[in-house]
Amino acid sequence: MAAIASAQDNTMSNSSSTMSLVDLLGATESLSSLAAAVMSVPGLAETLGSATNITILAPSNDAFESFTETPSGGALAANDTTAIQALLQYHIINGTYLSNAVTETPVFLPTLLNDTAYTNVTGGQVVEAVRQGENVVFYSGLLSNSSVTTADQNFTGGVVHIIDTVLTVPQNVSSTAIAAGLSGVAGALTQAELVDTVDSLMDVTIFAPNNSAFQAIGSALPNLTMAELAGILQYHVINGTVAYSSMLENEMKVPALSGGDLTITIEDGAVFVNSAKVLIPDVLVANGVVHVIDNVLNPNNTTVMPDPTASVQMPAFSGASSMEELAFTSGIPTPTMPVGTMPTMAEADPNATMASSTTTSAIPGAALPMRTGAIGAAVLFAGAGAWINA
Repeated sequence: MAAIASAQDNTMSNSSSTMSLVDLLGATESLSSLAAAVMSVPGLAETLGSATNITILAPSNDAFESFTETPSGGALAANDTTAIQALLQYHIINGTYLSNAVTETPVFLPTLLNDTAYTNVTGGQVVEAVRQGENVVFYSGLLSNSSVTTADQNFTGGVVHIIDTVLTVPQNVSSTAIAAGLSGVAGALTQAELVDTVDSLMDVTIFAPNNSAFQAIGSALPNLTMAELAGILQYHVINGTVAYSSMLENEMKVPALSGGDLTITIEDGAVFVNSAKVLIPDVLVANGVVHVIDNVLNPNNTTVMPDPTASVQMPAFSGASSMEELAFTSGIPTPTMPVGTMPTMAEADPNATMASSTTTSAIPGAALPMRTGAIGAAVLFAGAGAWINA
């Protein structure tokens, strides 16, 4: 972050000549579609024109054309100004960031998307910035990525980077789980009647087991009471802290929503929470971040540690046996789109490390924002004692 901060301080002084944002958009042929989208929202051009210290991730005309050919792109044609404004706000980073400050270590930069109808992240929904080889890439919702094609176009309020794909505004937890093929998570939340609650929490980190993890303890799941299942799910949630991968440290202990601690272990680039390995980090959601893991965490087995040499970690539920049938998934929709280059997050490579788990292709048609829930958190705290204290 020091390099980022330095670039932020020096960007404006490094510019030998700048123009207004409106002039820059008008003078850049490949940004005419963005200019039209900005003008479609009353007052937005004037607001952006007077803004300072911002970075705009500007989708090219080709990016907008690809987007408008998807179902989500219909909002542009329908002139849905509320959705368009939220989408555009997500493309504006709070701060001026030069491309040469982005390194191979991911950073998570807050945007101007603060509308609680679309995000419950304090300080604004974020995008992930990382350098991959010679490319600067921004990851957004559902691991959609956007590569910078033309960098460091200065204007009086900051800098513009032209990108090749419209960003995807992060969706809520339940929609992300379904889109990602995490049917076990989606089904368990539904079974415990926690979907609305989890979707509406603010500033959360969720360690989401993949489907194989639920299948590995399949015999233990059908007999759980709702309170017991809720207790298990709560043990996968950190409430009040959005812990992106760059914040996780070896031997870190973090309190779960259930009240017990989660222990982070990092060895040879692999990250574990208790004995579960993180397969896919940093899946941005409307109210925080999800890390996909290969094991279901057990609130009654909090001291279990990983075996970094094992390709698959042992289940944390002793005595449970595997079942091919995936519990709680009756009626759960199948994913309608791939996540990045992977068929689904549920089929992630268990041998992957945090550094190798990011993907390199975007998800068409998923860019427009989805409104967050409005249900309070009380339900999530209720009824867990019977399982936690058993």
